[in-house]
Amino acid sequence: MKKIQVFDPALCCSTGVCGVDADQALISFAADVEWAKQQGAQIERFNLAQQPMAFAENQMVKAYLELAGQDGLPLLLLDGDIVLAGQYPSRAELAHWLDVTLPDATAKPAKSCCSGSTCC
Repeated sequence: MKKIQVFDPALCCSTGVCGVDADQALISFAADVEWAKQQGAQIERFNLAQQPMAFAENQMVKAYLELAGQDGLPLLLLDGDIVLAGQYPSRAELAHWLDVTLPDATAKPAKSCCSGSTCC
């Protein structure tokens, strides 16, 4: 299975899902990471506040930070290549990168034309 590395901005804890004002994007991403792991994904997260050496030791991440700064985080690597920066991915993006099929419940319904309507 492919490997995803997530380089998070400085967060209060390892996931950022803590405190009374937790960011909804972090809550959703934490749930999506757990889902991806259940599908067999290998995902590592690095927090700038708690693991700064992981940022400094990865030449691609270090170069990115020199250009974009901390405001450009999060940074996601897929098998060592940058796939997304500045935002967290959706579950659909994770599934695509990992070649995993999403359950039908999360798939968008197909558009259909109703008889007697003017949509056709």
